[in-house]
Amino acid sequence: MTITENREQSSEPPLQKGVFVRVGGFAHRRKWLAVILWVAVLVGVWGIATAAGDAYKDDTSLPGTEAQAAADVLEEHGAGHAGDTIDIVFQNEGGLAGVQDRVEPMLAEVAKLPNVGDVQSVYDNPTAVSEDGTIGYATAQLEVPSVDMPVEDTERIQEVAQEIEGEGLRVELGGEAVRLLAEGETGVGEMVGLVAALVILVMMFGTFIAAGLPIMIALFAVGSTVGIILLASHIFTIASWTPPVMFLVGLGVGIDYALLIFARYRTELVRGVEPEKATITAMDAAGRSVFFAGCTVILALLGLTALGLGSIQGMALSVALTVLMTMIASLTLLPALLGIFGKRFARQFLARAEKRKAKGKPEEGEGWRKLATAVQKRPLAALLAAAVILGALAFPALNIRLGFNDAGNDPSDSTSRQSYDLLTEAFGPGFNGPLLVVTEGGDGNAEDAAAAAAQTLGETEGVAATAPPIPTPDGEAAMLLVYPASSPQAEETTELVGTLRDDVLPGLTQDNGAEYLVGGATAASEDYAGKLADRMPLFMIIVVGLAIILLMAVFRSVLIPLKAAFLNLLSIGAALGVMKLVFQDGRLGFEGGPIEAYVPVMVFAIVFGLSMDYEIFLISRMHEEWVNSKDGDPSRAVREGLAHTGTVITAAGSIMIVIFAAFVLSPTRLLQQSGLAFAVAIFVDAVILRCMVVPAAMELMGRRAWWLPAPLAKILPKVELEKH
Repeated sequence: MTITENREQSSEPPLQKGVFVRVGGFAHRRKWLAVILWVAVLVGVWGIATAAGDAYKDDTSLPGTEAQAAADVLEEHGAGHAGDTIDIVFQNEGGLAGVQDRVEPMLAEVAKLPNVGDVQSVYDNPTAVSEDGTIGYATAQLEVPSVDMPVEDTERIQEVAQEIEGEGLRVELGGEAVRLLAEGETGVGEMVGLVAALVILVMMFGTFIAAGLPIMIALFAVGSTVGIILLASHIFTIASWTPPVMFLVGLGVGIDYALLIFARYRTELVRGVEPEKATITAMDAAGRSVFFAGCTVILALLGLTALGLGSIQGMALSVALTVLMTMIASLTLLPALLGIFGKRFARQFLARAEKRKAKGKPEEGEGWRKLATAVQKRPLAALLAAAVILGALAFPALNIRLGFNDAGNDPSDSTSRQSYDLLTEAFGPGFNGPLLVVTEGGDGNAEDAAAAAAQTLGETEGVAATAPPIPTPDGEAAMLLVYPASSPQAEETTELVGTLRDDVLPGLTQDNGAEYLVGGATAASEDYAGKLADRMPLFMIIVVGLAIILLMAVFRSVLIPLKAAFLNLLSIGAALGVMKLVFQDGRLGFEGGPIEAYVPVMVFAIVFGLSMDYEIFLISRMHEEWVNSKDGDPSRAVREGLAHTGTVITAAGSIMIVIFAAFVLSPTRLLQQSGLAFAVAIFVDAVILRCMVVPAAMELMGRRAWWLPAPLAKILPKVELEKH
């Protein structure tokens, strides 16, 4: 198929009204019905969800890994939650012996609290006190997993423990249940993002009602979806950190999609088009772009299911549903609201346009037209400058270390961090992250095999100490805590895991026939990283491949989808690079540590989809200008496409950036890292790629940009993206 033939075929008008015209027209005419239905959905879902409550499950299982096998052995022999404890850490400069009369009664009271089993006193365990006798810890065994420990029960333990503080005695608490207290729930990030988004929208539209519509669309869609997911958590595996991620993505995408349709609607009103016709035109043009942009995000998220990891799959499906709901709300609720406020908007926008004209201000989009012209004059220079910037941002991503954060990454004023630091001071950096060696089978009993391992491991380089073996309740297996000489997140600890698995423990197995498995949080982090590395190629092929095929069908082009995929990968690399500098290297005042294992794949899927949004919005307008132009000048189509979309893409990008960046204020490290990565990726995408690289690349490709081989043209379905 030649370029001319492709253009002629693309410019043929549709034979009948499309589905977007029919849906938009119906919602506009039956505006109150559409609004009432959406209110009913939101209220109904939340009414049921509130009554049912949530049943989130943080599934960190890693089928096929050694750490998971170790956990399964303990579960099989009745010690599945042996590690679920709360540490009560004491410091007294005059020595702990002098405060025993205050500590012992407190520990006895803690033992009587709900969900607390046995409490091992600091005075019953000589190894639980530092050499100078000033720091020690008691251990409260929980009767439920830490993630299921009610917050109020953990708070009660903390209150009872810290009541004895004073007169030189300091009490801090550690453990996963306590760390959940530090994270808590906060709406600071969400509120800051919403306020910033409202400010940008008011500056853009000049009216609070117009500015509020995109936010209203996002809140309706995200609110309904979170309620649905809360109910779904009773049936499916959905992690507790999924709703904040849904809100993070849904708020940005919902405002984004509604804004792009609303901006096209405003353009039509300024041209003097009647409100109803302006709504239908906006739905038939921008609505199509929103639909296919949403599809790319959903496809990218569904690609995460290929990883086969429980929490990731639940998050992917939940966020994909969020994007679907925001897309539906933009295509149904928004035209209904435009029907309610249309006449008011027509007066306001026309009045603003007349004032602008009276003041002699340049035509809207003129600045973008000039920028495109400047880039087209020196396209290679623009590409080189962008390549240098993006390369510098992406380079640090090559050294990302994956893992899971621990109390050492908590805020310095939190009790979990204070206890972490005290235990490190008293017992060494590896005390807070022991490796768990699980023993089963062998010539003798499991406890003897674990004792043999303790003796050998105690002499292994990199091991600071080992604890006495602990048999499981049925005596068929045993576990051994091994304390590294390095901190849990240090590279030396990672190397020690490999040494034990590959060199030390296999020799013991040959001697006594017992099976040794290395588990624990540090080992699980390494296994998780390895699992992701093994499955990432398949995941990337699925996500990138499906996106390329979809864009080929949409734009009837080979080069544009390939360019889009490559540029999206660059924005992802830049986002991961900046995230690594800030959170792994500890820049900008953040605690240094590994990047949360979930984050890179989540960023890849979501950013890849979101980046495609702007690609579709921009290129579809360029395509529209090209197929509707009389001379078929591709350079002019690029300029006009950027002139008509530059402002709205920048505004939409700015809103996404402030919403995502606001989540850096979250107390949860996973949300902090995700928010920063998303914000950087959108900035790179909306500013550097769409304003510099895309015009330059399109100028160099010229008419070849719209080339599609005849065999592919016959196979791919024809998709009408623009209104002609």
